Amino acid sequence: MNINIPGIGTIGDLTAAGLISLATGGNGRYAVGQQGVRHIVTPLDRKVEFIAYDDYTLCFVKSAMGYPAIYPLEPAEYQSPATAVLMDLDGTSVHSEHFWIWVIEQTTTRLLKNPKFQLDQADIPHVSGHSVSEHLQHCIGKYAPHKTVEEARGHYFDIVHYEMEEIMQGRGRPNAFEPAPGLKEFLLELKGHGVRIGLVTSGLYEKAFPEILSAFRTLNMGDPKTFYDAIISAGFAIRPGQVGTLGELTPKPHPWLYAETARVGLGIDPAKPGVRQRVIGMEDSGAGVVSVRLAGFACLGVAGGNIPASGTQALVQTMCPTLADALPIILGKR
Repeated sequence: MNINIPGIGTIGDLTAAGLISLATGGNGRYAVGQQGVRHIVTPLDRKVEFIAYDDYTLCFVKSAMGYPAIYPLEPAEYQSPATAVLMDLDGTSVHSEHFWIWVIEQTTTRLLKNPKFQLDQADIPHVSGHSVSEHLQHCIGKYAPHKTVEEARGHYFDIVHYEMEEIMQGRGRPNAFEPAPGLKEFLLELKGHGVRIGLVTSGLYEKAFPEILSAFRTLNMGDPKTFYDAIISAGFAIRPGQVGTLGELTPKPHPWLYAETARVGLGIDPAKPGVRQRVIGMEDSGAGVVSVRLAGFACLGVAGGNIPASGTQALVQTMCPTLADALPIILGKR
């Protein structure tokens, strides 16, 4: 049976689309058949829920930290050539997910005081693509229910501070941050065509910036802060003696990182006719895809991440095996 989810489209086979039908959603706030709700679906990872009415859809974003949110899911039309690309960091620009999962694993090892601890394969979707606190909350709930997120964060940032310093000094874990294949050629091609580029990450600055700096050093591309037209991260961590910035409760799949990159970083006014359609996001994670779409932009999926496993492929314009495959779509040369 075909069902229509405004903002996503008509779906004939929910299973093939990676979606699951629900009777209720939004922590019980919505029910199919009541108050105009036609359908409720959730992706395989169940991180968000789409509450569909006849002519609009709401997206209920869950929160492991206790602060869910509801956003409208607008249709996202793309018209090439792009004037701007909003590009994810981890997995899309730099391959580093294995390193950050290892840090979460080491943090849990410290919490448990068990040097032999290892994450299960089933943990991977829950310790990548979201905020640090949500990753840690998953591990605490499953492995260390007697511990707190605050204690875990202390261990996490001790590990991160040490590892980042080692990497910046050239002594860190080998191959922690590897540029995505073809990254240099891809970025230079976009620049050569006058396409503005915003770099977007849910990572906190202290962990995110060494990644892209390391990649640019490897590629001999200079300073990323002068190359990109805008760089937005989740800000700075809250720690004793240090002022933090809002980042742990508003990461992907919330829209704010992409929205701020576009509106504030690149000066793109979504209210101007035709402007939003000339902007496209690039993501390899399900959380990132939802974030791009909730910010009001079309999204290209980049292979190698968890988009199929998360069940969010119905939200992407198309899947691109490599960065080079995305160029004809972005530049309108298909």
